[in-house]
Amino acid sequence: STGAVRMQPKAEELKFVTKNDGYVHIHPSSVNYQTRHFESPYLVYHEKIKTSRVFIRDCSMVSVYPLVLLGGGQVHTQLQQGHFLISLDDGWIRFQAASHQVAELVKELRCELDQLLQDKIRNPSMDLCVCPRGSRIIGMIVKLVTTQ
Repeated sequence: STGAVRMQPKAEELKFVTKNDGYVHIHPSSVNYQTRHFESPYLVYHEKIKTSRVFIRDCSMVSVYPLVLLGGGQVHTQLQQGHFLISLDDGWIRFQAASHQVAELVKELRCELDQLLQDKIRNPSMDLCVCPRGSRIIGMIVKLVTTQ
């Protein structure tokens, strides 16, 4: 009976920021256009177009760990104002880690995954689920992503 209930933004009001284009909007033809709330503030998209403004289509929400583990560019860790940060894309995307150890473990897991994928490219017949190293890395990633 008292106070106000926060309203979700209308579809046309929802906007995201990209490194090169600033604010972008989800295109009205996108399946996600009517989605008014995303659990994660990060989206990946396939297509970006500019008409009356910049729009993205074919987009999906992505949470932090998949973004850090599978996103492009190098992963860096740093201490900033007493907080340990994990950064991507030359610091444009940053996440606060619980501790220096967590930041370094996530960075190391990303390096291990990158190396595992390089090994798979060099040897396509390698079965990652049977390979002891591969199965441990994949198992850890699955556990991390599913318990996030």
